[in-house]
Amino acid sequence: MSAPRLVADLAALTHNARHLVALLAPRGVAVTGVTKAFLGAPALAEAMLAGGVSGLGDSRCENLVRLREAGTTAPLTLIRSPMLSQAAQVVKSATTSLNTEPVVLRALSEAASASGTVHDVLLMVELGDLREGIPAHRLLDVARHTSALPGLRLVGVGTNLACRSGVVPDQLKMDDLSSLAEQVEKAVGHRLTTISGGNSANLDWALVTSDTGRVNDLRLGEAILLGIEPLRRTPVAGLRNDAFVLRAEVIEVQTKPSLPWGVIAQGAFGVVAADPWAHAGSVNQVILALGRQDVDPDGLLLPEGLRLLGASSDHLVLDAGDVALRVGDEVAFGLDYAALLRAMTSPYVELTTTPGPRPGSG
Repeated sequence: MSAPRLVADLAALTHNARHLVALLAPRGVAVTGVTKAFLGAPALAEAMLAGGVSGLGDSRCENLVRLREAGTTAPLTLIRSPMLSQAAQVVKSATTSLNTEPVVLRALSEAASASGTVHDVLLMVELGDLREGIPAHRLLDVARHTSALPGLRLVGVGTNLACRSGVVPDQLKMDDLSSLAEQVEKAVGHRLTTISGGNSANLDWALVTSDTGRVNDLRLGEAILLGIEPLRRTPVAGLRNDAFVLRAEVIEVQTKPSLPWGVIAQGAFGVVAADPWAHAGSVNQVILALGRQDVDPDGLLLPEGLRLLGASSDHLVLDAGDVALRVGDEVAFGLDYAALLRAMTSPYVELTTTPGPRPGSG
């Protein structure tokens, strides 16, 4: 098999989706499975659907098209504000889109009317994280404007927190969202069906609160994929953390000095930080055919006994210590969300869905 390759355990993804759906259902909260980290790969999306998610969400229209062309019939939501230039494609490929801009809403209206369809819309409101969102004082005007547009159906409101600025989606923020949803309902004269409270960072709140209010949907990606909540990157009880393993091949094994020599300037990616473990002796240095073009090296979870020394665009340099590795061997890594996202995006990393081994070497 080729390397580097990312091995996805479909059973683990289905387990995580099913477990989260079961935890949230008694609280009246459905799960939209977010596929953006794996580029809408149909097999992985189907694993989420097998776990009972109510629909799929992605930030890229191209990924939604990929899912539709693969035969996915589940509801699809574009979870990034649509590009004005893609309005027609959004209406064609997405059941629902999250919106903030009146000019885009008008373009969606025109596209939906031209195609004889009705496109569902959620309005995103700004609650402090300062990424996307309509300021609360403008929300009602935008809601009235949206309700008057032909071809569109205003079905809900939502928010996004703990993404750009790390603002916690706590009870106060969710109560604010519920209150705004009720104000929108009064302004437009009909009940909203979807109040989307946020992403995997909402789990700390959703799993302990005694009052979910009007929030009835969460857009979950990281928790399903990696089994963790993003606020503190801690595991969620009952979820698997081994759904993905990245395997890379050893291309050099040499005993080398721990310290470089010569006049030191910047490396290929800027100033090279001093290695706090460096010493005057030598190391068992191993190089893998894996680099920054393939993965975020700082997000790799290394097997026991190995230590990251550095990375360039195409090389990952490790201190193997007492671990016996040879040229041609493979090393398996766990990944955090940033590393997973880049590995999925790299054209040089093959995605396979055969259940892979747990992180380790060999």
